[in-house]
Amino acid sequence: MTRNQIRSRCTEKIEAARQAGRTAFIGYLPAGFPTLQDSIQAAIELGRNGADIIEIGLPYSDPVMDGEVIQKATAHALNNGFHTDQVFQLVNDVTAATDAAVVVMTYWNLVSRLGVTEFARRLAEAGGAGLVTPDLVPEEADEWFTASDRYELDRIFLTAPSSSDERVELVVNSSRGFVYAVSVMGVTGARQHVSEAAQRVVDRAHRAGAPRVCVGLGISQPEHIQQIGRYADGAIVGTALVSALRDHGPVAVGELAAKLATGTARN
Repeated sequence: MTRNQIRSRCTEKIEAARQAGRTAFIGYLPAGFPTLQDSIQAAIELGRNGADIIEIGLPYSDPVMDGEVIQKATAHALNNGFHTDQVFQLVNDVTAATDAAVVVMTYWNLVSRLGVTEFARRLAEAGGAGLVTPDLVPEEADEWFTASDRYELDRIFLTAPSSSDERVELVVNSSRGFVYAVSVMGVTGARQHVSEAAQRVVDRAHRAGAPRVCVGLGISQPEHIQQIGRYADGAIVGTALVSALRDHGPVAVGELAAKLATGTARN
């Protein structure tokens, strides 16, 4: 099977949104927070209320890219005994209950610890669409390239304002599904305004040949998604959804998702 023949569920979801005149809406939630069942139900609410793609964060003891809200949520999950094996149950249950594509965001040590091929196999069997890998660089991803091709999984690498032209091109050529554009330097967290750097990051990735670029970090309002939709293919919301789950439970995640989805329509 050649690379061009490999199915990409993230591509399908983003292109379907584009055809419908929408910016793709990607929602992030941590696995196991506040409990495994709550995280499953919250993700289902997200998928049933407008999210095209659901990004499930795998709790890690040293989440260097995550802001305070997500750090505390993942620490809570770990303290409650969450372990990596449970993410496959979560993915299976969410994909069975929604039409959203489900990807896992994970620090690479967790994949390596289980075994790259084993992780890919189990994720594919659970119905997962791929991985977002914030600390894996393409130069060190040969085993992931092989496993992701074998199991038809998307591989989502990140590009940032500080990325060199060479780095942007490498990320674009190595990604499948979409390129994750980090709009600000620093950790995740809801902000009042989307960084002005976001469009520059997206434009650079598009110029390097990326057909789909989605923006993450700092998005918390429908207006943010509407703004991002003028130049990007998708908007990624995390901290605002995690805060809703923390404060008011899974139903509140669905309510916020429905509100955020109102910002996806392109004028």
